Amino acid sequence: MPTKAALAHIPGPPALPLIGHTLTIVKDSYGTQQDYIRRYGPVYKTNMLGVWRVNLCGADAMEMVLLDRNELFSSEGGWDALKRIYPGGLLLQDFDHHRANRRIMQAAFRASAIRDYRLRMTGAMADLLESWPNGEAFCFYKAVKDLTLRLGGAVFMGLPLDGPLARQVNRAIQDEIRASLAVIRHPIPLTPMWRGVRGRHFLRETFRQLIPERRAQGGDDFFSQMCLARDEDGRGWDEDQILDQFNLLIMAAHDTTATALTVMIEALASHPEWQDRLADEVAGLGDGPLDEDALAKMTQTNNVFREALRLVPPVPFIPRQATRDFHWRGFDIPAGTSLALNPGVTMLSPEHFTNPTTFDPDRFTPERAEDQNHKFAWTPFGGGAHKCIGMHFSTLQVKLFVATLLRKRRVQLAAAAPEWQRMPIPKPKGGLPILLSPA
Repeated sequence: MPTKAALAHIPGPPALPLIGHTLTIVKDSYGTQQDYIRRYGPVYKTNMLGVWRVNLCGADAMEMVLLDRNELFSSEGGWDALKRIYPGGLLLQDFDHHRANRRIMQAAFRASAIRDYRLRMTGAMADLLESWPNGEAFCFYKAVKDLTLRLGGAVFMGLPLDGPLARQVNRAIQDEIRASLAVIRHPIPLTPMWRGVRGRHFLRETFRQLIPERRAQGGDDFFSQMCLARDEDGRGWDEDQILDQFNLLIMAAHDTTATALTVMIEALASHPEWQDRLADEVAGLGDGPLDEDALAKMTQTNNVFREALRLVPPVPFIPRQATRDFHWRGFDIPAGTSLALNPGVTMLSPEHFTNPTTFDPDRFTPERAEDQNHKFAWTPFGGGAHKCIGMHFSTLQVKLFVATLLRKRRVQLAAAAPEWQRMPIPKPKGGLPILLSPA
């Protein structure tokens, strides 16, 4: 990894000893980055907990790095902090190795499998939402995280919505997520990393025992599909590869969807005219099943989802590591340099979006299509070879949630609209208290 001296030609703010710019960035990551771009331009360096990182800002930088036509940028090296908990996952693989495993993973996301997941999810989601109270304030963020975890047990793992094993699995997943964000990177007893390592071991051994049965009998959940997945040449995964890939998948699906739904609910409660528009759209589907044809008609819901992801993307920064020396915008950047892309700040740029801090889902209509101003102006799912493989599943899950909720309920805020903590995982300060009432 290059030293500070090797990056001396890259501009950047003065750094405190040891902690560098960590406190400033964590306190206000977007405001800090916007300030640094104004002061230093689209290429500058920062220090997070002793690691120097070069920030490459803007849509052009994302296009160059994410398309990575010359295989210059390592995702594995960028996401180094996840290696202890999620080694072997698709996100932490590069180039030919990544392409080979992504082809196998795609079998679990084929159209017929997505249809099975939708059928399994529809009833489970209705049951879970039915348990939410009417007329009594509750924390939406906590409730939706619980909902996505329990749905994950049903859809991803084929477990019942409730029960001892489902609760143990959900607790282990949460321990892993906390560990992946922990400052202490070693499993010292009673630290989040220690609990995360224990959670990883529990999940691996629990699901290892299920692999022979799922391979023999199949099933319409993700885990069963991954046990059977084969690429076009018939290649599949051994037990350890299944467990590594599945472990990362359930983490990625959980927190990202919970964040997106929280932003949407805050927006619908704050903009009742949009809640009315989506309720009318859902009413227009009738009382029939929420199948592919019905969900495809939810175009306004899709635009609200896209706007929520633009305003508060679940992954606001994308890390990479340079595999070789390269040149960008007048700067020579050496091999081994840690890099950061900034989709969160780019999606708030007036260069691409009108009144970018305003909630305006109509910016995604065909007539305006502001997201087409640059092919990497709107990138909440990343891009290139590592573009989120679960993007369409996530959209399906969000549409099912909105349709299921608005068929019976309306939502309002039970407190002032919250500020958002942007790092390390976006969440509303105070948890977003809401009230539900009958439609």
